[in-house]
Amino acid sequence: MLTRRHVRVKVMQCIYALTRSNDDSLEKQQKFLKFSIENTYALYLLLLSLIKEIHLLAKEQVELSSNTYLTNTTDKFPDKSKFVNNSFLNLIANNKALQEELEIRKLKNWYLNDEYVKLLYKEIVSSDMYLKYMSKKDSSFQDDKQLIVDIFKDIIAPNEKIYDHFEDDRLTWIDDLPLVNTYILKLLKKTKETAPESYFLPSLVKDEEDIEFAKRLLSKTLLTNEKLVKEIEGKTPNWDKDRIADIDAILLKMAISELLNFPSIPERVTINEYLELAKEYSTPKSSTFINGILDKLVKEYQQDGKLNKIGRGLL
Repeated sequence: MLTRRHVRVKVMQCIYALTRSNDDSLEKQQKFLKFSIENTYALYLLLLSLIKEIHLLAKEQVELSSNTYLTNTTDKFPDKSKFVNNSFLNLIANNKALQEELEIRKLKNWYLNDEYVKLLYKEIVSSDMYLKYMSKKDSSFQDDKQLIVDIFKDIIAPNEKIYDHFEDDRLTWIDDLPLVNTYILKLLKKTKETAPESYFLPSLVKDEEDIEFAKRLLSKTLLTNEKLVKEIEGKTPNWDKDRIADIDAILLKMAISELLNFPSIPERVTINEYLELAKEYSTPKSSTFINGILDKLVKEYQQDGKLNKIGRGLL
């Protein structure tokens, strides 16, 4: 689920938090890093469980509509239980392994904030995709899947109120949300009718080396901070260090640390990754500024024999 780029973002967040708090405790930042990485998986579970909660609400609505004296949005369709019986939806709604994982992690966001589930359900049942689906007499597994994929892509993922909820809950989730939404969408599209329950509980990272990479990058950057500052100052003689944006300074330190301490990652890969992060998280001119400094440093390190790159890289 987590890519190397996202792992770098996690490290960047930790260092930024440290500069804001003036707390130089490496142990504290390592714990924050671990917490932040694990929270990405919690976000994934919560977003996936939204589909489960929507199914539960839909089921309740169908049961309510069985009372002849009540009208319901499901009454106008030939089969008012069609959405509830959606075969793809039930793969998630009846997934015991997913439910156990939610209980283990004590993730009760939607139980405590059911207004978000109701809001999404209301938007779903009023959508053209839902009306078209419910109006058809029969549907294949592929039809069932396409509906849920479209609901997630067009209604759940872009919902601003859900976004605000996650932002208020845990700040680091804002950077995680695009990644997790994209991952879930790809996962849903690839789901087969015979998918086991474990399919919806993927690994947080492809390889445990990614976690070790994050820990080492954080510690190397923090423990050699003074040295890294001097490296940057040496290449920016006309710049007051206070004029360099905080994020630019952090990304430069991380990039230099990575260049010097991770021989299996090619220097061009490192530079490109941090230029992309600068474009996303810093000022419009940051990537040009960072690229200029890193290019100078790489040439200098190559001449001094400080770069001993091996292999094809780990990305």
